[in-house]
Amino acid sequence: MMTTDERYMRRCLQLAQNGRQNAKPNPMVGAVIVASNPHHPSPIPPRIIGEGYHVRCGQGHAEVNAFASVRAEDEPLLKEATMYVSLEPCSHYGKTPPCADLIIKKGVKRVVVGCIDEFAEVQGRGIQKLRDAGIEVTVGVLENECKALNRRFFTFHRLSRPYIVLKWAQTANGFIDDNGKTLAISTPFTQMLSHKLRAEEDAILVGRVTNEREHPQLTVRQWDGPNPKRLVIDRQHPLNMEVLHAHHIQSLIVEGGRKTLDSFLEQGLWDEIRVETNTRLTVSGGTRAPQLPADAEVVAQHDYDGNVIISYRSQQAPRPICWSPT
Repeated sequence: MMTTDERYMRRCLQLAQNGRQNAKPNPMVGAVIVASNPHHPSPIPPRIIGEGYHVRCGQGHAEVNAFASVRAEDEPLLKEATMYVSLEPCSHYGKTPPCADLIIKKGVKRVVVGCIDEFAEVQGRGIQKLRDAGIEVTVGVLENECKALNRRFFTFHRLSRPYIVLKWAQTANGFIDDNGKTLAISTPFTQMLSHKLRAEEDAILVGRVTNEREHPQLTVRQWDGPNPKRLVIDRQHPLNMEVLHAHHIQSLIVEGGRKTLDSFLEQGLWDEIRVETNTRLTVSGGTRAPQLPADAEVVAQHDYDGNVIISYRSQQAPRPICWSPT
């Protein structure tokens, strides 16, 4: 059964996802303020008096927007309120003042945090500041879900490289082309989902052969959102993770051919794999789809009218090494 803290943290996660497009490069964060009035002659049960999320980088954080949404008549309830926030409140001055300071100023009684912020300027300092001010702090409610929501942000700051998504489509008998010729494996609907993914990630990469043979546009044409940065690599133009980090690229889709995909797989340099299989399409031969690593764990599976998309994540600790062509 879901606890009260988990229920309100779940709402924080729902709110946070509204910032998926515009919060970058900041993390997605949601905040909820829950209050009751135990001193009233007829005690009022807990209710949400404010909520918000981080809408856009450079603008108010989730906590700021949650406090701003509290009605004037509910302001006195803040002294008995609990603030739920999916990510540790910041404690440093960036483009906006520290949220931990604002929480202390507002005088809430308790703060529930989904997960600690691994960003070097935070890393527990916001929680400690709240505790030093006498605020009760609970940490780790729906921690795995909160970490998963911002796994790109955490990977970028912890490993100094983008979160890497390997992606390919294959026939029912495991080929990615038809005897070397380009093959339409995706349906119009699953192609739309691919464009949705592109809109959510920062960059997309293919190898030289795929670029010259297929001339892929690698753009968002069937979904609303920005086009990812286009990257083409070969031995003369290898991928430099430090350069991607310097350009604040937090996530990378690899849609290259077998050789490019194998280069990432062989070095264990991946965080997620998405494989689309057209269960009604077979060919007599061609390029075999890459072999899934032994540590690939299924995290999602969906059937879209015969095309099955399976998402995998690694069970091993992610690697910070630089990619090099093989």
